[in-house]
Amino acid sequence: MTIAAPQAAPVSAEAVTPGLTVGIPKEIFAGERRVAATPDTAKKLQKLGFTVLVETQAGAGASFTDSAYEAVGCQIMPDAASLWEAANMVLKVRSPQHHPDLGRHEATLIKPTTTLASFIWPAQNPDLLAQMAEQGGTVLAMDSVPRISRAQKLDALSSMANIGGYRAVIEAAHHFGRCFTGQITAAGKMPPAKVMVIGVGVAGLAAIGAAKSLGAIVKAFDTRLVVKEQVQSLGAEFLELHFDETEDGSGAGGYAKVMSPAFIAAEMALFAQQAKDVDIIITTALIPGKKAPLLITQEMVESMKPGSVVVDLAAEQGGNCEVTQPGEVISHNGVTIIGLTDLPSRMASQASQLYGNNLVHLLSDLGGAASFSVNMDDQVIRATTVIHNGQVTWPPPQVEAPAPAPSPQPTAAVTAAAPVVKPWYGQLLWPGILGLACVAIGLWAPASFISHLTVFVLASFLGWKVIWDVSPSLHTPLMSVTNAISGIIIIGGMLQISGDITSPMTILGAIALFLGTVNIAGGFMVSQRMLNMFHK
Repeated sequence: MTIAAPQAAPVSAEAVTPGLTVGIPKEIFAGERRVAATPDTAKKLQKLGFTVLVETQAGAGASFTDSAYEAVGCQIMPDAASLWEAANMVLKVRSPQHHPDLGRHEATLIKPTTTLASFIWPAQNPDLLAQMAEQGGTVLAMDSVPRISRAQKLDALSSMANIGGYRAVIEAAHHFGRCFTGQITAAGKMPPAKVMVIGVGVAGLAAIGAAKSLGAIVKAFDTRLVVKEQVQSLGAEFLELHFDETEDGSGAGGYAKVMSPAFIAAEMALFAQQAKDVDIIITTALIPGKKAPLLITQEMVESMKPGSVVVDLAAEQGGNCEVTQPGEVISHNGVTIIGLTDLPSRMASQASQLYGNNLVHLLSDLGGAASFSVNMDDQVIRATTVIHNGQVTWPPPQVEAPAPAPSPQPTAAVTAAAPVVKPWYGQLLWPGILGLACVAIGLWAPASFISHLTVFVLASFLGWKVIWDVSPSLHTPLMSVTNAISGIIIIGGMLQISGDITSPMTILGAIALFLGTVNIAGGFMVSQRMLNMFHK
């Protein structure tokens, strides 16, 4: 028997604590289970000075109860109307739409003093933008956060793409009829699944990592050659077109750009070839403000092996696959086409936590409750704000690249001081001393000493070459080489030790034996410490 968790008693709009308030309404989009704030992120909002209002059952889809919000100090509101009325700042996941319970559009709930932050997609929703502007409030689009280093903490698109890429592999594994990893059992051999990821952005990298962790053979393609090393670092094969383009496919904001017709033709030929070989294709290609590019044609799907799977992460924007039906999982010629548009929502708890953190950083950049303001002089806030005080401010102005620094003016030449030249006899001093020492050794030293000195010089040179020619990535093998050299030194020292402990040869042999032993012991200790670095 399931016991329902106790729910907090909702409060009315009049009972709300005065001050700057943040409202978290329940999402009304069909199937949407995410929420704009979790109990954990709600505590962070309160540390910024905000009073947090949560519509009753707002977090139920992500397994967050009203009592969990109340336990961290949130106030539970009975319905959406009272929440929008009491809140100064409303945080949502999906863009405003018609509310079935209120019988009116959520955009009409915006007041001139309201600031709304959610996904808006202004390029695809110009009518919604105009409708919200009529209400006189301020709207920040989380999908318009610029992709620059300073704004990474606000980048909700990347947060959700990371979840979506991982979930795409899970959905593919669910519909795929075999294991991802190869196995050899007494009952027979199972080959590993072959996965191709098209588009190596955040979602693509997450998909590659998940597929590799399940044991699949992964290939990836992207028009941006800068991602090649990222793909290879995850253990996947990068499919590269040796095509004469003047530059790679890197576009503004880290997205891919539209390539030339000839490049696209070569690209499609590559996909057609790979479709016959791979078991799973995951497509993530999107260009902001445009329909998703067609990458997998119906003929390619029909050429795939029965039981294969195509996961189209661009389904909501039209899809990269010609036979994709947005929001549906269909079968075409024995191939499963997954066109789900709610992949992040299928991991609602974790997705809500990441999205909530993005919103916390946004409100922190807006000054928190103490100095809340929409600073239109800030590049990140300006790009994110699509409506300001009832005025449509999207698209933001292009940020001009800084002008190149002027070349320095020529200055008067400064006469450099003449270098100090040493006399010729000073330059030959040390080579001369070394030469005289060698002559003296050759004339008066015994033959046995000269023999040992020759071996010592050659051994030193050989040891130096062995040590310094080892690649830095082979440090542990380097320890093995030094230990081997030390072993040779120990054997040589032992051979020089005789019964006469006062003999110089015995003393030198003992010193060599001692130093070689210390070097070997130290080598083993250093190797052990290096190996322990790779232990969890």
